[in-house]
Amino acid sequence: MIIRTKIILLLLFLTPVLVLGQGAIGWLNEEKAIDSVSKWSYEDHSAVYPKIRQLANLKIGFAIRDKSQLIPTIDGGLQYGTKLNYRAGAGFIWESNFSPKWYLRTGMNLIINDGDSLLTSNYFQTLGNSKLELQPTARLAFTPNKHFNFQTGIDKNFIGDGARSLFLSDYGKSYPFAQVRTKFWHVEYTMLYQFMRENFQNQNLSKFIATHHLSWNVTKWLNFGLFETVVFQPKDTLLNRGFEVEYLNPLVFYRPQEYSLGSSDNVLIGASFSVKFLNRTMLYGQVIVDEFLLSEIRAKRGWWGNKFGGQLGYKGKMKFLKQNFVFRLEVNAVRPYTYAHINAMANYGNLGRTMSHPMGANFVEFLGELKWQHQRVFSKATAVFGNQGWDIGGDSYGSDIYRPYTQRPYDYYFSIGEGKRNYFGRLNLFGAYQLSEKGNLQAFGEVQLRFDSAAQAHNFRVVPMIGIRSNFWNDYRNY
Repeated sequence: MIIRTKIILLLLFLTPVLVLGQGAIGWLNEEKAIDSVSKWSYEDHSAVYPKIRQLANLKIGFAIRDKSQLIPTIDGGLQYGTKLNYRAGAGFIWESNFSPKWYLRTGMNLIINDGDSLLTSNYFQTLGNSKLELQPTARLAFTPNKHFNFQTGIDKNFIGDGARSLFLSDYGKSYPFAQVRTKFWHVEYTMLYQFMRENFQNQNLSKFIATHHLSWNVTKWLNFGLFETVVFQPKDTLLNRGFEVEYLNPLVFYRPQEYSLGSSDNVLIGASFSVKFLNRTMLYGQVIVDEFLLSEIRAKRGWWGNKFGGQLGYKGKMKFLKQNFVFRLEVNAVRPYTYAHINAMANYGNLGRTMSHPMGANFVEFLGELKWQHQRVFSKATAVFGNQGWDIGGDSYGSDIYRPYTQRPYDYYFSIGEGKRNYFGRLNLFGAYQLSEKGNLQAFGEVQLRFDSAAQAHNFRVVPMIGIRSNFWNDYRNY
């Protein structure tokens, strides 16, 4: 009886492994859906990126052998703001499906720049204080069948249907990670474990993030999502626990688990929705909660500890003058001190950058995008405006998530824009021509108008840029 039970358990384990799997993993560049709104389906889940793709979508690069390709990367440009700035670099990416179930992407890029904030890429790690940037990238995926997908590597991930994400964005630096995604019935469930580093008190220290995300297609046109994440240190002055075993449990809720451990870990929870209309447009939104007290919300006193944010957006396709366009309208708002904590080892960031919205917190932002493409010609216009509260002197007003919330000037009457209020505006006009499909090589030009009312110098700038690049990563200069 015991032997028979073991055989049954072994067969149950091997069955999903032996079933034919899918193939490639998509790219983050423009994948988070300004380009399209997926059709009504119980099967499609559009919230977690990069997507798991079919083998037929592996098209770009130089073929080395069947289902493998070497992709050269080029990244260079000139920009003129208050002075002429440059950026130049090259590298490679090797992509391979060495079996129907396995996928590998790995590469290396070397960049030289003059340190200007608009040209400097957010996805390369600076080596010390030099102008030389080097970063390896890797993603290994195993898809045993249509229900499971396992991934690991050094890369970035994204959760949401918006241009921004209040859950997890690809704005920041790359990081080592492990991910499990599973689909059953109308549900997709994702477990993501991220391994971060911070320069804290002149030491390079590790911190970990564990994330759960559930996406449920209630109907073919309505999706509801739940998100939770916990940030914790593997070691502090009292404890050396490594990666907390309790957080590896895929079925546990992090907030009660944190309480049971008696820890000071940072837990964030959220919810999202999306509604599709006529397979051409989508209404979507997110709510993120760091901390709050219902009694303080009812009191309407602007207590600093009520830390939360929200997103609402509308995107889709439209036809104008016989041309097809894709558009997006989106608003994001985040209260002061959201994502921040007692120090950098517990905030929702990595290597000095936030893991969510590039502006951090204490802001409201209105964003509009319009994109057009015809064969090899691409164009996009992006307009962003809103306001954010900047810090004053030695006090933190909650916009910079790397400043401890203990540096706040008072406890009550906080609202979005508290501090030195900055009204900002960004207008990006971008055009590109695809020189080659091999490596998605593009020649591009861009004009950016930037306005910041609270800036002491150059509060209005016109910044033209030209260059050539392999377009594999999203740019975040529009904030």
